[in-house]
Amino acid sequence: MEIDELDRQVTHALRISGRAGFREIGAVLGVSDQTVARRYRRLRDEAGLRVVGLPNPIELGYEMWMLRLRATPDAALAIATALARRPDTGWVSITSGGTEIACNVRVPASADREALLLQKLPRTPRLVAVSAHCVIHHYVGGAVGPDRRDVALSAGQIEALTPQWSADPQSTAHLTDADTPLIEALSRDGRLSYTDLAAATGWPESTVRRRVQELFSSGSLYTDVEMEPELYGFRATVLLWLSVAPSRVATVGRALADHEEIVFAAATTGPTNLQVIAVCQDMPAYYRYVTERLGMLDGVERIESAPVLKHVKQMGAVN
Repeated sequence: MEIDELDRQVTHALRISGRAGFREIGAVLGVSDQTVARRYRRLRDEAGLRVVGLPNPIELGYEMWMLRLRATPDAALAIATALARRPDTGWVSITSGGTEIACNVRVPASADREALLLQKLPRTPRLVAVSAHCVIHHYVGGAVGPDRRDVALSAGQIEALTPQWSADPQSTAHLTDADTPLIEALSRDGRLSYTDLAAATGWPESTVRRRVQELFSSGSLYTDVEMEPELYGFRATVLLWLSVAPSRVATVGRALADHEEIVFAAATTGPTNLQVIAVCQDMPAYYRYVTERLGMLDGVERIESAPVLKHVKQMGAVN
């Protein structure tokens, strides 16, 4: 599949407003709603594009933990798949020659961390090592900041597509246990119509419409876009663990948030203190990024990295 400029514009539009209608997107892009619909279906079917609706762990006060698990080569995929099915995991990836699994887990701050983080791990002797690192500050990624690789739309187009509810600081709606069926439905398809969401939740359509708007307005829910980065020209996804001088962590983190190669950056506990995900066109481009930009940041003392071999889960629920 070849991705052209209109495909990139549609993808960028969905990153800005994942629930925007085809007519609204088409009006901003200057094409018909039928054209947008055809491109969306093609991207969904052939490029793995999926809009997902997700709870905002920062707004909810959840702790986020980054797990690194080492397994025997014959067990890594099965363990990663089991982790991907858990509703509390965000992304799950296999790295390091197929023997290491990296994932993030969202944990309520008042929960039993040991029970949720360690006792729920797959019980197998082929899981040989586990380390867990708590995220203590987000700089970019998920609900924090834009994806700086998105350059297909102009500033005016971005403004036109930005949903009105994203600028409503007065909304105070928060997620409750009663919202579980709504969250489950949106985590599989963030573009489900209100009619489909009503069928999934058993609520009246008017209730669904009001609740969705409340939760997005308050920041309790947000949308994001999954896709196959290779098809968009990005063939090198790399996890990095940085050791940074403590007095420079915040400065380095803020600098990383402005690098277009970085899609996630957070300060963490553990032997390293910044975890980063870089997405580059290829490994030579990654080399140039590390040697010419990342390595030049004052305070970066050591870099450990592992290329991602397979995304088992990106963000949304795994069917």
